[in-house]
Amino acid sequence: MLTQLTLQFLKNLEENNNREWFQANREEYDRAKASFEKLCQDILNGLSAFQDDLINTKVKDCIFRINRDIRFSKDKSPYKKYFSAAFGPGGRSSGRIDFFLQIQPDNLSTLGGGMWEPTSAHLVTFRQEIDYNPEHLKSIIDTPTFRSYYNHISGEKVKNVPKGYSADHPDIELLKYKQLFFYHQFTDKEVIAKDFAQEVIKGCAILKPYLDYQNQLFYDNA
Repeated sequence: MLTQLTLQFLKNLEENNNREWFQANREEYDRAKASFEKLCQDILNGLSAFQDDLINTKVKDCIFRINRDIRFSKDKSPYKKYFSAAFGPGGRSSGRIDFFLQIQPDNLSTLGGGMWEPTSAHLVTFRQEIDYNPEHLKSIIDTPTFRSYYNHISGEKVKNVPKGYSADHPDIELLKYKQLFFYHQFTDKEVIAKDFAQEVIKGCAILKPYLDYQNQLFYDNA
């Protein structure tokens, strides 16, 4: 399980985001990282019970590096202010739509997944599916269980009607999405609770039908 020390390290890192401080506090980072790795291993073990393609996935391949890619960023802070991992076949580089976990202090930790920065071809496929069979997606994301748990949506919409569709289309708001990523936010108290791994696994089970829908749409039928 995570502890308050893990969150405190991330808070301190946000306030001292430079290489000198990081190297001076390397031991604290190693302890915080080890705690996050243990959490991710517990989550991966639980997910493998209902997601067969994760059975041989290594936890080290799920966790993202804490170093930021600053090559094209105006913000030159060298480190992320959170720990993160993606749980997919083979790890974070599965090439599919995976469960994404981010641990960040101040009640900003999240679990989520979905369509994020799709290719043009994927977006065309998504809209065609909504036009042809909107009930499939809505039967997943409009259930009370899904909506109550994933009550945050992150995703840009086009301002105008997408090309090829009419403004009076019954599902025009879904068709406008360029991204459709659902997430659940956790408090710091929830993150350091003993049963947090089980809570994440429960959240993944709720999210799984939506990720399956998109993976089947974009990859399994390609």
